[in-house]
Amino acid sequence: MTKNIDVSWVAVDWGTSNLRAYLMGSDGAVLAELQSDQGMGSLTPDAFEPVLLDLLADQLPESGALPVLCCGMVGAKQGWQEAPYATTPCKAAGAAQPVVAPTDDPRLSVRILSGVSQASPADVMRGEETQIAGFLARFPKFDGVLCLPGTHSKWVRISAEEIVSFQTFMTGELFDLLTQHSVLRHAFTTDAMDLAAFRDAVDSAMSRPQAIASRLFAIRAEGLLNNQEPEVARGQLSGYLLGMELAAARPYWLGMDVAIIGAPALSGLYQEALSAQGCPARLQDAAGLTVAGLKAAYETLGVSS
Repeated sequence: MTKNIDVSWVAVDWGTSNLRAYLMGSDGAVLAELQSDQGMGSLTPDAFEPVLLDLLADQLPESGALPVLCCGMVGAKQGWQEAPYATTPCKAAGAAQPVVAPTDDPRLSVRILSGVSQASPADVMRGEETQIAGFLARFPKFDGVLCLPGTHSKWVRISAEEIVSFQTFMTGELFDLLTQHSVLRHAFTTDAMDLAAFRDAVDSAMSRPQAIASRLFAIRAEGLLNNQEPEVARGQLSGYLLGMELAAARPYWLGMDVAIIGAPALSGLYQEALSAQGCPARLQDAAGLTVAGLKAAYETLGVSS
């Protein structure tokens, strides 16, 4: 990329698997997006600066330091520099002063945003709070619950632009483990999903969550004995796991204004499952919310070089 002299600062979303850097102009617009597969999970603490220097090589100033504001797993204990959690209730943007990441190159000035923790029941998030800040920058009057589907889904109670409480579910990780490493893996030979099977499984899990361990094995048995189609098996597994999550998260969504933030396909499944329970939920594409949240934090905290 050619050098862009109008880059004012850099917004960075540094997760476990990937790194995304957004070059920000002085007017707050995104000038360009840079990506790398050098996520936190593959780096030692001393490797973060070289990765960032390589990614931003064409943007580094001849004098002074380029401000960089990061969110995500880069601030975890195993990341570049641990950013202590802010505790609920707290603002999503600027929940706590960012920590300064150690750098040797004077052309970089790197700060990392904190995650958010909850004392009881114990829970943590790191990265989602920035998406939440981006959502609240667009909808500052929102009072209700945000659902953030993913590997570790979050249900977050929002009031007065604060994160009041939240709950995490390992639904996505359980799905991956069961489809890749359990006896059920033999049933999944397609990414297609039978939506009718999904709906039935959600209803089953909502009404009898205590029976799901048995119903899961029945997916295997149906394939062996009745040649059940793989798209039906996928729909059942998705529905059982999501239904269990909804049953446990009922205190969050029942009677509440709910917005779902995530990838369209997965968010759509959550929306359909909630709708069947009489809870209409609006969809909000996660694309752009992380940048909006980093921008809100940058402005709130007055981050500079």
